[in-house]
Amino acid sequence: MNYTLMIVGMALVTVVIKAGIFMLGGRLSLPPLMQQALSFVPVTVLTAIIVPLVLAPQGADLELSWRNPQLVASLVAIAVCAATRRQLLTITVALGVFFGWRFGVLL
Repeated sequence: MNYTLMIVGMALVTVVIKAGIFMLGGRLSLPPLMQQALSFVPVTVLTAIIVPLVLAPQGADLELSWRNPQLVASLVAIAVCAATRRQLLTITVALGVFFGWRFGVLL
């Protein structure tokens, strides 16, 4: 299939969906159960993106060892977030652990 045609088709579908949502605006009301279900979409998408990058950073096999800096930093980030509930502190500590682990421990 022609890649240009495929990209134009995907762009067209995206524009039609987004334009429909903006044009309908507040006139479209969803049932409360649907609204509650849609509130979980961002967390689900972020999890689907991050988990494979953390567990299989090379893209092939799972790397569940202390030599995986993404896994170590993620576990530290979970602990810091659970203890403090402060996003900036969590990000700062996790990045520090990641780079320290990558360039300090694994060299």
